[in-house]
Amino acid sequence: MYTARDYSALTGIEGFSDTLLKNHFTLYQGYVNNTNKLADTLKAMLEEGKTATPEYAELKRRFGFEFDGMRLHEYYFSNLGKSVPLSETGKFYQALAAEFGSYQLWEADFKATSAMRGIGWVILYKDPQTGRLFNQWINEHEAGHLAGATPILVIDVFEHAFLTDYGLKRAEYIAAFIKNINWSEVEKRFLI
Repeated sequence: MYTARDYSALTGIEGFSDTLLKNHFTLYQGYVNNTNKLADTLKAMLEEGKTATPEYAELKRRFGFEFDGMRLHEYYFSNLGKSVPLSETGKFYQALAAEFGSYQLWEADFKATSAMRGIGWVILYKDPQTGRLFNQWINEHEAGHLAGATPILVIDVFEHAFLTDYGLKRAEYIAAFIKNINWSEVEKRFLI
């Protein structure tokens, strides 16, 4: 059984209203609840021998959407909040500069990817086999992930993440997100 994490400490951060955050926390709670419900239903169907049914197949497919919706929100909320600035001499900063040519070019690519039309997520991934870094667009929760890659930084670019505060001004939301990155958490993910 999954339990929703408490991210209420994020309320009050600059650029994110409490209303926006509380609504977002409620949406996240729904993903946790649905993940648990689907896991229970799939287990019961397995025990009852109902695995050759269209319902079982559809629930199996739906599980990826709900689980990834839950987990991506956990990454997202965890990489928000105040922390020390990203150190230009740190391993993560140096890796970004090596991969993209400079930190500024990484940020420009991350912002441009986040500003693309459509719903979804943008994830800075690390390929654990090569150490390479990629900014990747994820259309739906469960589609577009780089197999085996480790999420380092996650931004939610579904409209619910910004419409309340920014309307259709996604670029302003992205700028607020960048200002509120918890670099300590991001660097921790990078070093794993």
